[in-house]
Amino acid sequence: MTENSKPLKDRVALVTGASRGIGAAVSVRLAELGAHLILVARTKAGLEEVDDKIRSIGGTATLTPLDLSQGVKINQLGSALFERYKKLDILIGNAGLLGTLGPINHIDPKVWQQTMDVNLTANWWLIRSLDPLLRQSSSGRAVFITSTAGHRSRAYWGVYAVSKAGLEMLVKTYAHEVEKTNINVNLFNPGGTRTRMRAEAFPGEDPMTLKTPEHIADQIVKMTLPSYAVNGEIVTAVNPK
Repeated sequence: MTENSKPLKDRVALVTGASRGIGAAVSVRLAELGAHLILVARTKAGLEEVDDKIRSIGGTATLTPLDLSQGVKINQLGSALFERYKKLDILIGNAGLLGTLGPINHIDPKVWQQTMDVNLTANWWLIRSLDPLLRQSSSGRAVFITSTAGHRSRAYWGVYAVSKAGLEMLVKTYAHEVEKTNINVNLFNPGGTRTRMRAEAFPGEDPMTLKTPEHIADQIVKMTLPSYAVNGEIVTAVNPK
C-alpha cells in the first residue's frame, strides 16, 4: 500500500463493539487506511482476534476490554487517551444490544436498563468524555450506528427501538452543538447485515441474502475521512450491486 492510499495515517480512531461484526470490519478497514485503533469491547479474546488481523496488514491497535455500561470507566478511558495521544480523530459508536423482543409491558426491568445503558447512555458518556479530544483533532469525525427501528415503530421491538430513537436524538443534538467546530457527527443505518445480532432477531433468515460487515465497513469509513463534510445526518447503507 502506498503512502497516498493511507489517508488516515497518524490519526487515532476508537471503535466500540470492535470484537466482531461491523465493529471488527470497520476497525480493520480503518487500520488498513493508516489509523491507529483503540479497540473497545467486553471480550478480550475477540479483541485479540481483530488485533491479529490488523497486525497482519501492518496496522497497529490498542486493546481496551471495557464494559460500556460502566460510565465511570469510559471517563477513565478518556483521561488515559488524553495522557497518551492528546487527541482523538475518529469515534465509532457501534456497540449495541438487542434486548428482548416481546410485548413492551413484559420486558424485564434489568433487560430494559442494560439495553439503555449500552445503546444510549454509554454513547452519552463517550460524547461527554471524548468531545474534548475530538476538538483537538484537525477534523474530528464521529459516527454512531443506528437502526430503522429507531424511527419506525412496530410491535415487540420496544426496548431496542426506544434506545435507538434516543440515540438518534442524542447524536443530532450533539451535531448541532459542534456545528462551528472541526467536528462532524453523523448516524449510520446499516440495514440488514450479516451479524450475530441480526441472526438473534431473525433466526429463520438466510444470512447469505444480507450485506456483509465488510461491505458496510467501507461506507462507514468514508464518513470518517477529513474530506467528509456532512454533519447531523442519518446515512443509510447502500446495497451491493
